[in-house]
Amino acid sequence: QVQLLESGGGLVQPGGSLRLSCTASGIILSINAMGWYRQAPGKQRELVATITSGGTTNYADSVNGRFTISRDNAKNTVYLQMNSLKPEDAAVYYCSAKGVQTLRPVDDYWGQGTQVTVSS
Repeated sequence: QVQLLESGGGLVQPGGSLRLSCTASGIILSINAMGWYRQAPGKQRELVATITSGGTTNYADSVNGRFTISRDNAKNTVYLQMNSLKPEDAAVYYCSAKGVQTLRPVDDYWGQGTQVTVSS
């Protein structure tokens, strides 16, 4: 089956930076969009940023101007550059791949999540 693997999470001080990566593996013909979601304790999972295969990006207001999403379509990899991190950014960050075309009907997939901690 298709698997998504995230990496790059960790502990940073407020104002620091992290770069998350996510690669989709398996028999994949195409992926319509990839993105990042996050979930903090006691809160609902929320969209952080998405990017289509054509390069169109969308950001949550809370991260716009600080985070940058990018994608390498040939490698089925999506990145999230996070700058000027705030304590409120601390969460488990999940990678998503939407509209994944395999030999089966298109489907959506989620990664296992990577922990981002922002603390002094």
